[in-house]
Amino acid sequence: MALTTSQTAELVKKFGRHEKDTSSPEVQIALLTSKLTYLNEHFNSNSKDHHSRTGLMKMVGRRRRLLEYLNRTNNASYTKLIGELGIRK
Repeated sequence: MALTTSQTAELVKKFGRHEKDTSSPEVQIALLTSKLTYLNEHFNSNSKDHHSRTGLMKMVGRRRRLLEYLNRTNNASYTKLIGELGIRK
């Protein structure tokens, strides 16, 4: 379930403001999106895994709040991020 170190480093390099940036909203949203993608694939074969579904819903809420914050504070970065991740219309 957890991302490998190389996957995390790749996402930080692509979306981060500097090389060790893991706290910016852009990086957090990208990391959550990759975890959510993995969990969606997991539920295709494990439909009765309700405990993991609870965690999925918490991650979706956290990503939604981060997206709302980013939209309020830096709209240009928000539109660029959702375009690259393909998570909104």
